[in-house]
Amino acid sequence: MMPQAVDVLCIGSVLWDIIGRSSSHMRAGSDVPGRITRIPGGVAMNIAMALKAYGMQPALLSTVGRDPEGEELVAACARLGMVTTHLYRSEDLPTDTYMAVEGGNGLIAAIADAHSLEQAGAKILRPLESGTLKGWAGIIALDGNLTEALLSDIAVSETFARTDLRIAPASPGKAERLTPFLHAGRATLYVNLEEANLLLRESHGTAADAARALVGRGVHRVLVTNGGDAAACGSQSGTFTAQPREVMVTRVTGAGDTFMAAHIAAEAKGAAPDAALERALEAAAIYVSGETY
Repeated sequence: MMPQAVDVLCIGSVLWDIIGRSSSHMRAGSDVPGRITRIPGGVAMNIAMALKAYGMQPALLSTVGRDPEGEELVAACARLGMVTTHLYRSEDLPTDTYMAVEGGNGLIAAIADAHSLEQAGAKILRPLESGTLKGWAGIIALDGNLTEALLSDIAVSETFARTDLRIAPASPGKAERLTPFLHAGRATLYVNLEEANLLLRESHGTAADAARALVGRGVHRVLVTNGGDAAACGSQSGTFTAQPREVMVTRVTGAGDTFMAAHIAAEAKGAAPDAALERALEAAAIYVSGETY
């Protein structure tokens, strides 16, 4: 039997985030003072941590190695309140890592070493397909770090047919992996304008235009953000927008994950669609500015 405490399944990347941050504006070759942190991360993990902060109980479905880094990561996730019992623990795959450098002018560069997640493939879904989570009909937050082949299977899988499926591409470079969901008629997509345009293979200047175009391609529902400009939520019932609050940006890695988690939590608590979008934008503004609630 699945634990009653679990409210949402977070599927995708769970790894170590190594983030270097400096307040200085940077360019290629810059060597500046700053801070370097190592914390549990990955898109699925970031979403899960934000959901936990908003009062929901997430369970993680991913792969984590049995190397020392993996043992330390699972212990850290458990201390943060994550349900880790459904993780696929590989004997021969190393624990994944993400490294990013951020300056006062935003993200400078990042490398995602998520090869173990890709190699594990459908093994991370075993609890849903034949294990203790079989028959799950609740919320699933899924990230685009999975392979395109596996995402294509999920787009038509009966295992996910009754779920409330929410998907983020993980990065612009992986946006096109979500192509199978353009015509699947299921899932809510969370993308920024760049990712939306890559997915559409078109150029739209506003979040609202991109949202309408994605719905026109068959997307069930989509939320499109655009930095400090208006964000949009589109579905077959129409498109509406909301303007984010202007803030000073001090960090960017994880902002999209915070937005997605806040939106999921707001809707889970019964917020109307427009209110849920506004709450998600406010949560993202607080995150990137470094403010506290």
